[in-house]
Parts: sequence; structure tokens; C-alpha cells
Amino acid sequence: MSNKRLGFFTRLLDNTSAQERYRLATEQIIHAEQLGFDSAWVAQHHFHEAEGGLPAPLVFLAQVAAHTRFIRLGTGVITLPMENALRVAEDTAVLDLLSGGRLEVGLGSGGTPSSFLPFGFESSERGAVFSHNLQTLLTAWRGEPLAGTDNRLYPAAPHLEKRVWQATFSVDGGARAGKSGDGLMLSRTQPRPADAPDLRLDELQNPIIDAYFDALPEGVAPRIMGSRTAFVTENGDEARELAQKGLRRQAENYRASGQTVRGDTLDDYIRTFDVHLGTAAQVTATLQADTALARVTDLAFQVHSIDPPHPYILRSIELIARHVAPALGWVRRTPQRHVSTSSADPTFSKAASTQDNL
Repeated sequence: MSNKRLGFFTRLLDNTSAQERYRLATEQIIHAEQLGFDSAWVAQHHFHEAEGGLPAPLVFLAQVAAHTRFIRLGTGVITLPMENALRVAEDTAVLDLLSGGRLEVGLGSGGTPSSFLPFGFESSERGAVFSHNLQTLLTAWRGEPLAGTDNRLYPAAPHLEKRVWQATFSVDGGARAGKSGDGLMLSRTQPRPADAPDLRLDELQNPIIDAYFDALPEGVAPRIMGSRTAFVTENGDEARELAQKGLRRQAENYRASGQTVRGDTLDDYIRTFDVHLGTAAQVTATLQADTALARVTDLAFQVHSIDPPHPYILRSIELIARHVAPALGWVRRTPQRHVSTSSADPTFSKAASTQDNL
């Protein structure tokens, strides 16, 4: 697909305090907007700061909205089983107004298994809880009566149903997202089957994309996001040197959780975690070989699990925008500003891209 949209993704893992993580991530998103990125995405993680530094993505995106004008702001993802779905409906409705209609809502059922217990249920129950909470969320957004009462969501947000994205590792998940007409979110890496440890990432994800297209209702435009780890520098050797620490830490975490990592060299880690790093030319070449990425509508790049220092992240964002993304089908758009119809207050000016959705 041509004319792809370009996103920046972060799990807020800078090696510093939580407050400084939030400041640096905000600066990174502002930098991405200045370079023409269409979207910015943040992950949600509870309790385990080494996996992700943000338990409250909607709170964080509200302050990012105040510092940006055009870039769309997405959750990648809200772990919906751990949330009160009505509160998610209310918070997303308010945030979408405050951001001038820039919110995208990525949802998922997964998460660290031990994180589910403080929320009152086992990880094994997450699928059923996700389905229940998703129905509650959609009911609220649609403005339908809640729990058999005359209560309805305020402020109304029926449009948010058209901005839902579902993250999945599975073919069934791809079909579910397609059938619902939602966006499909593909991960930067995912576990290989035990009987096929050498499968390429695109070999795993192309069947998911196929299932999505097969289930997508006629007339509904596809939205497929391919997230990838991409760290770009002017010097390929420097990129490899900076990658050593983060990727080794990722390998240790994988092994500690019972997963298999084959080999113990940097190239083993790069292969295992589907990493693209080096100069712009090197990264472009490896990304162009990814046949699944060629089929997506949205590219989203992150530096995890390399997690280099902040100045290198800013430079990587710049090199991706100037050299890598254009070679993959991205064309920088000219943002269009118009007054929001959501409020008569002129301070609520809508600053959106030329695309209504991602």
C-alpha cells in the first residue's frame, strides 16, 4: 500500500525517574510532530517499570495534547480488562474534546500475568473480561442507556467507535478486528511457535493480515498498523554498540520469564527480537524486506528494547522521517486546522491531519 501514515511509539522506558520519563517522552512526541509524523502512541503497563513506565496513558496524553497541535494521539494499548469500561468511555470522550478530535483508541487484553491479580481476577480470565468491558465501552460511546437506566454517556462520543484499534498476535484476533471494522495493530515482535522457531516475523503476521482482510466488511477502509523496532544513526557501528545493553537486558528478561532466546550474540538478539538498526540505508533495506510491513496502512517505529539515550532517540526520529519512512511509502502531509464543532469556545480549535482516522 502506498501513502502510508507514520507513527512514533513509546513505552516510556528512558533510564531515569518516572517524572523525567514523562518529560522526555513528551519532548520526543513534540519532536515527531515537528518532523511531520502523523501519530504518536503510548503503551500502558501496570506495576513493572522495566516493562513500561506508564499506567495512565489517557492522563499522559491529555498533557501531551496541550503541547501539540496536529499529531494524532493513540493508546497502544489500554489493557481493557484491568479498567472500568465506563470510566474509559468518559475519559476518552473528554480527552478527544480537549485534543481537538485527535484521539485514537488502541485496546488489548494482554499484559503481565501477575498484574491481573490486584485487579481482582486471574490472567486466564482476561479474554472474557475484555469482551464484556469492550461491549460496555461501545454501548457507552454509542449513547445507549446504561445498565437499564436512563443514564447515558456525557459528553457524547459516538465517533470514537470508528477509532478503535485491536492488538493481537493471532489469526483469530485479526479476524475479530476485521469483522468489527476496527484497526489492526501488529506487534514489533512476537513469540515463535515451538515447532517453527525460525519463522520470520512477516511469515507470522501475513496470515493475521489475510484474516483481517477476509473479515473486513465491504466498504470499510482497512487500518493496519505495523509496529517495528527501528533505531537509526549516522554510524552503523555506533548503533550496534548502543544496542548491546538494551537487547541483552531484554534477552535476560525473556529467559527469566521462561521464554527461549537462541544464542547469545548481538546478532542473535537482533534476529530474536526483530530489530532494525544502523544507518538510514541499512534500516531501510531490512524494513523493505519485511513483506507484512509492505501491506500496512500505518508504520509505527519505536526504539525498544534498545532504549538508547534521549538525544539518540530524537536523532533517530529525525532520520526516520527524512530518509527511512519516505522510502517505505510515507508522504508528509500538510496539517489542516479548522474550528472544532464540539464546542463554541474558540479555545477548542481543532488541529487535525487531513486524514479523519489513522
